[in-house]
Amino acid sequence: MSRLPVMSASKRVLTSTSSSGSENGQDLAPAQKRVRKDPESVKPQAAATIIGGKRPAVAATRAPLCKLLSKPDCHNLCLCVTHERPKMHRGVMKPSMASTAAKGGNTKQPVASTGTKAGGGAAPRRHAWDLKGKVSDMEGKLRNYQTKVKSVNQENEVLKDSMTQSRTRVGQMEKELVKQRNQISEYEEELTTLSGVRDELEKVSSDKSTLQKELSNLEGKYKVMETLRDSQETELQTLKMKLSVQESTLARVQATLRDTEEEVRGLKETVAQQEDELHAGEMERRRLHNTIQELKGNIRVFCRVRPLVDGGLSKHLQLPASDNKMITLAKTEESHTGKTADTQKNYNFSFDRVFGPQASQHEVFEEISLLVQSALDGYNVCCFAYGQTGSGKTYTMEGDEFDETRGVIPRAVKQIFKAAEKLAAQGWEFTFTASFVEIYNESLRDLLYTGKANKRPEHEIRKSANNEVTITNLTYEKVSNEDQVLGLIDLANQNRSTAQTAQNDRSSRSHSVFQLDIEGVNSGRDVKCKSTLCLVDLAGSERMMKSQSQGERFKEMTAINTSLTNLGIVIAALANKESHVPYRNSKLTYLLQACLGGNSKTLMFVNIAPETDSLGETLNSLRFASKVNACVIGTASANRKLS
Repeated sequence: MSRLPVMSASKRVLTSTSSSGSENGQDLAPAQKRVRKDPESVKPQAAATIIGGKRPAVAATRAPLCKLLSKPDCHNLCLCVTHERPKMHRGVMKPSMASTAAKGGNTKQPVASTGTKAGGGAAPRRHAWDLKGKVSDMEGKLRNYQTKVKSVNQENEVLKDSMTQSRTRVGQMEKELVKQRNQISEYEEELTTLSGVRDELEKVSSDKSTLQKELSNLEGKYKVMETLRDSQETELQTLKMKLSVQESTLARVQATLRDTEEEVRGLKETVAQQEDELHAGEMERRRLHNTIQELKGNIRVFCRVRPLVDGGLSKHLQLPASDNKMITLAKTEESHTGKTADTQKNYNFSFDRVFGPQASQHEVFEEISLLVQSALDGYNVCCFAYGQTGSGKTYTMEGDEFDETRGVIPRAVKQIFKAAEKLAAQGWEFTFTASFVEIYNESLRDLLYTGKANKRPEHEIRKSANNEVTITNLTYEKVSNEDQVLGLIDLANQNRSTAQTAQNDRSSRSHSVFQLDIEGVNSGRDVKCKSTLCLVDLAGSERMMKSQSQGERFKEMTAINTSLTNLGIVIAALANKESHVPYRNSKLTYLLQACLGGNSKTLMFVNIAPETDSLGETLNSLRFASKVNACVIGTASANRKLS
């Protein structure tokens, strides 16, 4: 029979002794020897013995030892068995010596190898064939071991409970430790605060001393202020008396103010009424002004005679001093036979106004200023100069750069802007758009073009559905004052085609047309107006023999004379009231169709040269002007409408 190993000194020692005491001291060495001698007598069903540290197989008819124990007990027993194996010496197991403390504190002595009990009595040995007895002994030992395992489990439970309590206590101690640390932190913060309070207390003490000093100063000042208060109270009483006087005065002023406000309201009503009357008067002025212009004629013709180079007046021109509307051209005709004396034939012409050589630019413009005013009233206005080369057309229309010698175009622009400023007080707002075009060899050229000459765009005359004539690709400049317009005029003069001829050092080789589009709005009266001021400087008519034009000049002369001839044809058709008027025969007449067709107030200057050798051209110009003066093209209408 084998013995179980003894536990280490720190653990309890499990011995092979049973509860009866006699079995505990049994010597297993002889039995072991017997087993070695008679191996055949050992059956597989016999109890298991430990040989050489290995556990043999258990008989199938008997349940293993661990199965007789509960699961925890079996585990503990296996731990005890495998903890320390018995040492074998020559086939005899030597029990391991270990001293363990029992529950009561007694220490068990090591078991002797002779198989005797501790008291010295010998226990009876089992025969090798007494397997049942051996099994009974083993069962006794097993019960003893179960009792010990149960006690160990109970002790383990007690230790577990103790461990749980210890852990609970540790948790409580940790919480208490955290609480103590938090409290220490609070104490440290409070200490920091108290140190700051101490500094602040010192500062307050310092401030207290300072305030005490200030208090002493304030007490002194207070005494001074009391004295001032007494004087101020006396002054306040005086001011109260004055205030009562001012209040009575204010009451009188308020009463006067109410009366004044009533008067102002009455004056405002009067002003509004006067504004209405002023507007009505302006409308009446425009109507009467238009009536006067209509009575003077739809196409008015002014004649202007250029002075001679050396001054004076040519003998073949006669201007009656008493009549500023008559001019007489005296032509001497030679006798065809030579037997009779030369005869003189007079040609009398009557126009709306004739200006002699002494007439200034200001005097000429004063006569047409009312016509220019019509442009702001909403009427289309056209003014053009006609005459032979060198008769003073360009001087009449443009003049020089000095104020006294400025021509019709700059003076008209100046009057337009001055009148617009006056009308602004009545609620009118005007916008102006300027353009400048010339007709050169029956082609249109933009005189305000500033790009490269080889990239000039093509221009065409277009007529809209409402009979407005426009030019494609033309430069239209917004202008707001006189200086801007004068700058455009200077630019146009630089771009205009001129050349030297036998009759004029700087002859205009094209017709120039300046247009100023005017749009006016009176928001207070819901009235709008739109008109165009057209100022034309025609190229001079000339004869090839006198101008001696050749090459390109001859081509220009031909185009100029052709366009002027077409202008005469259009004038004749209008005078004869023909059903078809050939406006499209030339670019000039097509462009001036709106001015000649009736919906415009038109003025023509006929400029004549006083020289004797120009008598033929002068006669032709006066005859053409007479035809124009005889034309009745209808009444112009204002381009006004209510919003």
